[in-house]
Amino acid sequence: MKTNDLMGNTGAEHVPSQHLGSEMNAVEQITLASEAQAVHFFQTVKERLLDVNRWKQIAGGTMSDFFLTDETGNLVQRKATGGDHIRIDIPGPGSQTGGGYDWVTIEEIKLEVLDNAEVLSMTARPSVNPLTDSEDTAHFLTDDASSTFQVKRVGSVISAEEHGRNEVPNTETENTLDNIRNTFVGWGAKAGFSYPQWKALVKGLLNTADIYGDSR
Repeated sequence: MKTNDLMGNTGAEHVPSQHLGSEMNAVEQITLASEAQAVHFFQTVKERLLDVNRWKQIAGGTMSDFFLTDETGNLVQRKATGGDHIRIDIPGPGSQTGGGYDWVTIEEIKLEVLDNAEVLSMTARPSVNPLTDSEDTAHFLTDDASSTFQVKRVGSVISAEEHGRNEVPNTETENTLDNIRNTFVGWGAKAGFSYPQWKALVKGLLNTADIYGDSR
C-alpha cells in the first residue's frame, strides 16, 4: 500500500461517521529526511496536540483561546486526558449558557501503534457547562457534532488533521439569545469561517523550527 493510502486509512476508524449537517477536514503533512527523524519529531507533535492550553500559541495566535479544565470545569495546567473539558473563547459574543464560553468534553484519546505507523486521536464533543446545573449544550453546535484531532506518522511522513463531523447549529436551548447567537456562529462555521483556525493549528503542530531552525 502506498504511503498516502496508508496515511489516509490509519486512524480512519477513530473519526465518527458523518450523517447530518456539515463536515470539515483540515489536513497538513510533512516528510522528514528519515524515518528515525520522523519517529523522534513525532513525540513532539503528540505532546503539542495534548497541550490544549498552548493551541493558540502553536497556531501562531490566529485562533480562539482554548483552556483545559478537569471534568468539573476547574482550569488545569497539564496534558489533556479523557473526561477533561475544553473551555473555548471564540471572537464575538459568548454563550450565556456557557458563562461567556463554548464548552466541549474530551470523549476519548486513542493511541494506535502499527508496524511502521502510529496515530494519536483526540475526539471532543459539545457539552454542558460543567460549572452550572444547566442541561443545555453550551456550544454553538449541538452535541451531535464532534471534532477529532489526529496526528499520524507513516514511515517518514507525518500529518496533523482536524475532522469535524455532524455540525448543526445549536438553536434549541432554553436561552433565546443563545439560540440567535448560535445560529449566526454555527452557520458561519458551516460556511467555512472556522476552517482557517483549524488549518493554522494543524500546520502549527507540524512546525519543524525545533529541528531545522526555521518554520518550514
